[in-house]
Amino acid sequence: MESFRTEIENPIVQKDIIELEKKIKLFRDGKIDEEKFRSLRLARGIYGQRQPGVQMIRIKLPYGKSTGEQLVRICEVSEKYSTGKLHITTRQDIQIHYVSLDETPQLWAELEKDDVTIREACGNTVRNVTASETAGVDPKEPFDVTPYAEATFQYFLRNPICQEMGRKFKMAFSASEEDTALTYLHDLGFIPQLKNIDGQSIRGFKVLLGGGLGSQPRHADLIQEFLPTDELIPFIEGVLRIFDRHGERARRMKARMKFLLNDIGLEEFMRLVDEEKNALPYQKYPIDYKTYESTITQARPVVPAVEAPLSLAYEQWKLTNVFPQKQKGFVSIGVKVLLGDFSTKQARQLAELVQKYANNEIRFTLRQNILIRDVQEEAVPFFYQELQKIGLSDAGYNTFGDITACPGTDTCNLGIASSTGIARELEKVILNEYPQYLKKTDLTIKISGCMNACGQHNMAHIGFQGMSMKVGKTVFPALQVLLGGGTLGNGNGRFADKVIKIPSKRGPEALRILIKDFETFGEKSESFLDYYDRKGQIYFYDILKVLTDTATLTEADQVDWGNEDAYKVAVGVGECAGVVIDLVATLLLEAREKLELSEEAYKEARWSDSIYHTYAALVNAAKAILLSEGKSTNSYANIIKLFDETFTETDKIELGKPFAEIVYQIQQEEPSQEFAKTYYEQAAGVFEAISAFREKEVTA
Repeated sequence: MESFRTEIENPIVQKDIIELEKKIKLFRDGKIDEEKFRSLRLARGIYGQRQPGVQMIRIKLPYGKSTGEQLVRICEVSEKYSTGKLHITTRQDIQIHYVSLDETPQLWAELEKDDVTIREACGNTVRNVTASETAGVDPKEPFDVTPYAEATFQYFLRNPICQEMGRKFKMAFSASEEDTALTYLHDLGFIPQLKNIDGQSIRGFKVLLGGGLGSQPRHADLIQEFLPTDELIPFIEGVLRIFDRHGERARRMKARMKFLLNDIGLEEFMRLVDEEKNALPYQKYPIDYKTYESTITQARPVVPAVEAPLSLAYEQWKLTNVFPQKQKGFVSIGVKVLLGDFSTKQARQLAELVQKYANNEIRFTLRQNILIRDVQEEAVPFFYQELQKIGLSDAGYNTFGDITACPGTDTCNLGIASSTGIARELEKVILNEYPQYLKKTDLTIKISGCMNACGQHNMAHIGFQGMSMKVGKTVFPALQVLLGGGTLGNGNGRFADKVIKIPSKRGPEALRILIKDFETFGEKSESFLDYYDRKGQIYFYDILKVLTDTATLTEADQVDWGNEDAYKVAVGVGECAGVVIDLVATLLLEAREKLELSEEAYKEARWSDSIYHTYAALVNAAKAILLSEGKSTNSYANIIKLFDETFTETDKIELGKPFAEIVYQIQQEEPSQEFAKTYYEQAAGVFEAISAFREKEVTA
């Protein structure tokens, strides 16, 4: 493993990868708690998959952007360490599967040669910052959100405030009021706005907070109509600090931002954010969009002349897959990728195509597709020809026949039923029986293998969720049918209603019933959502009820789509647990490491980072000693309160003042060099007092 250490120019990245290598060895030797190791590897994009002994690696591509060189690098890594297959996620990442844990440091190092990271692609961190794939080329956008999404990604990557939160945190930037980035279902969502102030056009964002999907979807609250762009980063940091401090940590299913808002209320949450302002390193954080925009040019390479095909297939493809850009004379080409799965051979050919004949940039999309940008209008026939050679020229990009689905039981530990298998069957139904719907863009199908909604099933017009159903002693794969969801634009959306549960093998027939009924009883020019609202949830339950008859189920119905064996509910096996170790000691060790990180940040004059590492050290140490007393803690704020009640107020540990008073200086003091130093010194004293108490308890 030594070789990668000389291949990485960035010392921060190099240190990160060496740390991963060390922690893998400690885990293998049984010297680090499995739960803590899981947290560390997830924050580095390494996710246990359903099959034992191998990992899924999530490659983090902010707002889905990739150059040709980066795509080739991803291909090389997949071919060397994985299976030569790539999967596009609904958060614009790339996933590869069946990777050995021990090879992940080298894999990461090779990705970083082309500035590609896996850091914080999973885990309780700020996940990939997503954005409309059309950002920068969208004729309807007030301005390009790309530099703001990039600044957000860069600022919070490795930021100490968001390394070990209670749960993941998701942000999205939409290009326009059409809200194609789905801001209303994110923890934080941003829609660009222009405001005239004193005769000047000022950039800002409409801000939405607290959205989410999962088993209990929540529509985000509109909290600001106009947040100036130079306040974007400070505002996000304030929100993250409060989420980190008050968010649930004991009950995982209740640990997302949406539940915190439900518990304390939007007004109280925003009050806490406002209180945090003094502790922030920046009150304003200007983002230099002008430099970014000055580097954007439209390349005009010489493209081989090709006659436009005289075929219906080409005309359909042009209709659904080619889009005008705001840059005159250029178009974007949508590449439909079935379920987001494509090969490295295809990816390499695509990379060469955009390097030679476009602007060397693609963006992976929220619907698991690819958008080629900055194609000269006259080059469209050539691109169609080349995409045909690659096998990526299917019409129907972002249409009804373009189904979104998570991996489900193919690789995911949490999958209950096959989502990819049923998706393929439904696409066949549409292609063979309802080809006219391949042009329909205002109707969507989305499928998830479980309630966690990675396939976004509960915001689709027609959604399917993988489930199981028991008939007698036999368990069958099943699908929950959901109807009536959709994106409305302007930061608004609606979540689908759960209508009925049916055996999975009857999913295609459910789709046929819905389409036929819509065609028969839908009024002229009526949208599917209007049709659904007019008829009502019970009406659709009634027309689908025929599919719930269990008396007619056969052995064939026990076999889920894409499988050969009879279905059984199973959860994939995770990593080896190693040996049982002292979790209290592990947490104290982590607190010591946080203090070391604080020292390091202080030496580098990063006062705010040093202060936050110190804060994390205090809380980790307190959590450790509370655990030794059998105390249950569900948030950082609760840990601080319980420590005083258990130790300082009972004089078990002498600190000279309440623990809360020491810790909460982080709210009251500006992040100066002087405070960073004194805060660290106080924390070191607290750590020694806690360690001494622990030593006494253990040896007593």
